[in-house]
Amino acid sequence: MHPTQIHTLPNGLRVLYEHHPTSQVTHVALMMKSGTRDEEEGKEGLAHFIEHSLFKGTTKRKSFHILNRLEVVGGDLNAYTTKEETCLHASIMDKHLERAIELIADIAFNSIFPEKEIEKEKDVIVDEILSYQDTPYEQIFDDFETQIFKGHPLGHPILGTENAIRKFKRKHLIDFIKRTYHPQNMVLSVSGNAGIEEIVRLAEQYFLVKGSKVPPTNRTTFKQYKKVEVAQDRSVNQVHFLSGTTAYSLNHPSRYTMVLLNNLLGGPGMNSRLNLNVREKYGFTYTIESGYHTYSDTGVFYLYFATDQKHFEKTKQLAEKELTKLMDQPITSKVFNQYKEQLLGQILMAQENRLSVMLSKSKSLLIFGKIITLDEILDKVRVITSNDIKLVAEEIFDPKKRSQLIYQPKLQ
Repeated sequence: MHPTQIHTLPNGLRVLYEHHPTSQVTHVALMMKSGTRDEEEGKEGLAHFIEHSLFKGTTKRKSFHILNRLEVVGGDLNAYTTKEETCLHASIMDKHLERAIELIADIAFNSIFPEKEIEKEKDVIVDEILSYQDTPYEQIFDDFETQIFKGHPLGHPILGTENAIRKFKRKHLIDFIKRTYHPQNMVLSVSGNAGIEEIVRLAEQYFLVKGSKVPPTNRTTFKQYKKVEVAQDRSVNQVHFLSGTTAYSLNHPSRYTMVLLNNLLGGPGMNSRLNLNVREKYGFTYTIESGYHTYSDTGVFYLYFATDQKHFEKTKQLAEKELTKLMDQPITSKVFNQYKEQLLGQILMAQENRLSVMLSKSKSLLIFGKIITLDEILDKVRVITSNDIKLVAEEIFDPKKRSQLIYQPKLQ
């Protein structure tokens, strides 16, 4: 086990450090509580647009120098936006740690957002939106969340809408940053072999910026879920079907039961029930899966498949049958223990990805102010019973609660 240490700077920014004494590579990330759900109405896509625009120049660097700064020494700089956070992260050889920390601080606090670059980036992101719309497998998940979180910022697509993006002005970017990019809303995390003293020294050197006097954004909890069923005629060759509902939040006591339930129903393993009993047994579909995604105050469960029109009704019946079985029939202890062991193995194997583990801990610290240890996670999984699975299935899979979205081929 690699001990995780946490240090808080005087401005409220938290520093998370994981010591890996034998590593020659260091990962650095700045995670900010600033995402799609913090956007105002009509500004859909602003958080993601800012993430792109951060790389377009700072008070001391042009875009070329930002992009080149780590690559010339074999490093990697990247970023992503979710509905709840924005993250800048870098991976670098140990000896270039300071270079990575200084660059991330420069991007986060000194970006200048040149007007010309903003206009150029609008075309890039609109192009990204159009490529999503050409990919029904990706588009349907965005549309489904827009449907079930209707009227709430969680329903905003991360990429935004072309209409909103075309109207962005430099002032909108700066106002959003003033509202959300506060040191107390950030976690700087490092995974490497430098030692906590060195990390704190560098954090104090580059991240001890003043916090804004603007109060942090208050997020509105989503509460008003209503079941909605939508079918759309689309330019697609297959029927794409998605059924689901809101589910447990990131810190809900039933979260790990839901993870296990989703795993055995249609999770990543080839031995999931949907894969074995629909795809393998009948060959009606190439892609059939279920998923469970968490937010800080809610979550989403979905079942998805794509199939030819002629196999649609039968595939839907078979998928529903698997949900009904999990609601009605307890799983035998032998099968249940196998699935539990599979999930424990997946959790342990995920620990091999240091960057992913570091980002997961950063998110936990950012949202809840604490980190759940690996042992705590494993213990939570070990105590799940087959009856827990049945109770969660009855609650989440209830057809009276599940919304659905269908993309169906246009009639020729």
